[in-house]
Amino acid sequence: MTPQRRRLLVGVVAAGLLAGALLVSEEVQHSRLQAGYFSGLAAGLAYRVQDGASAAIRFPADGPFDERMGYTRLPRITERLATRGYVPARQASFSPGLMAYTGSGYFAPYREKSHAGLDVADCRDQTLYRFRYPYRGYADFPAVPERVAQALMFIENRDLLDASRPKMNPAVDWVRFTRAVLGQLGNLVGVDADAPGGSTLATQIEKYRHSPDGVTYDAGEKLRQMISASTRAYLDGEETLPVRRRILLDYLNTVPLSAAAGFGEVNGLGDGLWVWFAADFDRVNALLAAPDGEGETLAEQGGALKQVIALMIAHRRPSYYLSAAGRDNLEQQAQSYARLFAEHGLISPALRDAALARPLQFRDLKANPPLLPADIGKGATAIRNRLAGMLGASLYELDRFDARVSTTLNGTLQQQVSDFLDRLAEPEVARSIGLFGERMLTPAGLAEVRYSFTLVESTPDGNRVRVQTDTTDQPLDINEGSKLELGSTAKLRTLATYLEIIAELHQKLSDKSAAELRRTAVDSHDRLSAWAVEYLAGATDRSLPAMLQAALERRYSASPGESFFTGGGLHSFNNFRREDDGQVPTVREALQGSINLVFIRLMRDIVRYTMYKVPGSTAQLLKDGEDPRRLEYLSRFADREGQVFLRRFWHKYHGKKPEEIRDVFLDGLRPNADRLAAVFRYLSPQATAAQLAAFLDQRLPGDAPDAARVARLYERNAPDAYDLPDRGYVARVHPLELWLVGYLSAHPDADWGTTVEASSDERQAVYRWLFRTRFKGAQDSRIYTMLEVEAFLDIHRRWANLAYPFGHLVPSLATALGSSGDRPAALAELMGIIVNDGMLQPTQRIEHLDFATGTPYETRFGRAPAAGRRAMAPEVATALRNALSEVVEGGTARRLSGAFKLADGTPLTLGGKTGTGDNRIVIGRHNGRGVALNRTATFVFYLGPRHFGTLTAYVIGPGAASYRFTSAVPVQILKSMGPLLLPSLEADSPTRCTN
Repeated sequence: MTPQRRRLLVGVVAAGLLAGALLVSEEVQHSRLQAGYFSGLAAGLAYRVQDGASAAIRFPADGPFDERMGYTRLPRITERLATRGYVPARQASFSPGLMAYTGSGYFAPYREKSHAGLDVADCRDQTLYRFRYPYRGYADFPAVPERVAQALMFIENRDLLDASRPKMNPAVDWVRFTRAVLGQLGNLVGVDADAPGGSTLATQIEKYRHSPDGVTYDAGEKLRQMISASTRAYLDGEETLPVRRRILLDYLNTVPLSAAAGFGEVNGLGDGLWVWFAADFDRVNALLAAPDGEGETLAEQGGALKQVIALMIAHRRPSYYLSAAGRDNLEQQAQSYARLFAEHGLISPALRDAALARPLQFRDLKANPPLLPADIGKGATAIRNRLAGMLGASLYELDRFDARVSTTLNGTLQQQVSDFLDRLAEPEVARSIGLFGERMLTPAGLAEVRYSFTLVESTPDGNRVRVQTDTTDQPLDINEGSKLELGSTAKLRTLATYLEIIAELHQKLSDKSAAELRRTAVDSHDRLSAWAVEYLAGATDRSLPAMLQAALERRYSASPGESFFTGGGLHSFNNFRREDDGQVPTVREALQGSINLVFIRLMRDIVRYTMYKVPGSTAQLLKDGEDPRRLEYLSRFADREGQVFLRRFWHKYHGKKPEEIRDVFLDGLRPNADRLAAVFRYLSPQATAAQLAAFLDQRLPGDAPDAARVARLYERNAPDAYDLPDRGYVARVHPLELWLVGYLSAHPDADWGTTVEASSDERQAVYRWLFRTRFKGAQDSRIYTMLEVEAFLDIHRRWANLAYPFGHLVPSLATALGSSGDRPAALAELMGIIVNDGMLQPTQRIEHLDFATGTPYETRFGRAPAAGRRAMAPEVATALRNALSEVVEGGTARRLSGAFKLADGTPLTLGGKTGTGDNRIVIGRHNGRGVALNRTATFVFYLGPRHFGTLTAYVIGPGAASYRFTSAVPVQILKSMGPLLLPSLEADSPTRCTN
């Protein structure tokens, strides 16, 4: 090659290299090629929201931001909500390009939210509850003081807002990136090179929002952050200056700054200033937006600037710098940056000196915790608790989800009722509405009385809760989270069971002729079947409504002079009013007057009907003690019937953990030391006397036996002291239930077949022991106790069908008076069945849930159509409605009569049942003295054709023993609430809910 050609070739190569270098320099400086490529890529990464569940959507798998917002949980949330009747009503659908892009591992590009959190709206879309996280932040870019923006860019990303580079890619600072790469390469070959971070604000946001644990683990993760940040930067086209301003704004609002006790995670400059320095965000911004002041103002500006600088440094290692170990280092670095700011002309020397003179003062987190302000109404609290359970999240996590919940609550009415109930603690208010008097309240006791109220509306597609509130300061919702003795409200369940039995007998017997009926064999103990046969044999109107009305006219003695063998012993009962003692009222009159002895005798008839209703039942078999086939029959019966009862108990306990099994079982006992000791020694045969004492002390607070009696109980109930049937008798529980609790506690994973096989001997023993007792009287009492236990298992099935909330009934006639407990919400459900002509409709509190609105993960969950369930014959529901209306017209709730009138003067039909109850611990065995744990007075009601609910007054704690109020209190309160409630009951009221 000639020298001339060589020079020409060198010139061409040099020119090419120079052109390439100029091209690279141009691209590094202005990003024109990147702008074209990434804007074109972003244009194909779209999504749209469509009806139903999406077939093209990919949720993020990790990342602190996506986890906190709930996006990573949406697949699991979908599964959990499906089991509760909610399905996707609409959902985002990814374009093929977005599916491919996210399938390659990149973060979905969209305009992300810097502030989000839970919203709870009422039935008219008015806000009930709103939480935003971070709590404090800048509303927009102009709100950021220039000094704050300059400080951040100087420390992290100096050219971010360079207006001369309109297409600049904010995801890559090539100079810093190259220095960082060279530094890392130097470290690999053993050269001690400075290796500064190469991340821009844009890639840092991708890292702490979307990378696993908010950390860059390797070069591949860094590349993923850079490509994702670049794509996001060009979503709106090639011009990026508006995006770069938003990047700075988002960084200031969301940068992670460790976590603090009493607050949780700290994100964003605003929350960081408040949590770590107890600095008011607005005040800091006002100081830094103003020109340099003088004196104390300048000193405050210096302190505010230093706090901002410190947090911008701290984000690099927040758990170190913001802890005691790193604060001195943070002080030194903040001072260094203050000097650098002044050297580069960002601040004046005077402001620098003011910053240097003001040391960082951290908040004392123990003495002055950074608590978030909270004003949560009871309705919102109940919704949040319910929602947290539905989604499998804590309340802390739930508040930070990007979610909106539309509820059925009427927010205006909810607040009005809550305020009204709160004011009842004021003597002048209580006096003005008539709460003082005999069996009412006294001014001195008002402060301890709490109230709960629920109002539900029946709609064509379900029952919707409109008000749910109480006056406690606790998160516990007494409507749904309690077990209370609500007294005579149990008479409503007893009456419903009675009328259901009458309807069953009508269906069974009404097709028979009078002659056939007279030939029908009925056991003499089965009074209900005997009455049904007699009535239908002589009735001219054999319809079910006529028979139900006749059943309500049956008479029972109200005399307290009879003792009743029930619950394993002889018991007597009293009426609330002595003037009722000599009467023989009808069932209808007994409901109006809430006469105890009538319902005790009515429950006895129900129990005996249950015992004798099946031909060949145990009760009938045992009447003939000489039948030679008895043992053979009993063996077959024991195997078959034992499995029936065992299966009921199996459904009660299967799937629970051993400690849960024991808790459920023990909570269903009528507790006393003898019963509990018998159970404890069976379930824990190796336990010591000291452990028995501790157990009794836990289960009988304030009434645990002394050491000497514990020792006697320990010996008396030794494992070999009783066989299983005898131990069940002592404990007053079905022996098979006791056996199953012990078996599943030891074998929690056992299946049904294994359990049946293991229980073979026990099933035989439970029934055969009945014939081995030496004395006839003792035999009869044990037989009857067993039969009563079994009868109440069937009665419990009936009650559970009518929304009874617990898995056990106390096998005693006292259940008719409330000894088995109840819940206000469950009573409201029962009233809903009655209002809805016997249909159990789903009760709704949540209409729909919206997650991630405005993002590629947007999903709305709506309730799937659910048909109600027939729980009661419509004729029975009608009879109960009429009977309950008479309680208002002339019974225990008569003060409500005529109290509710619509705007046109039409009286609203009302009905309900009152109940008063005490839960007491006996502390004197001989004189019967006791300490009331709570006193309750409840009114379960319906108001017109659509609305129903409960109102409860209660006192909790030992002081409850001094209260004597009755259900007249909630009845009077409901009467006084009429002006509040009536506008929402009117069909055309503007305050009524739209859903």
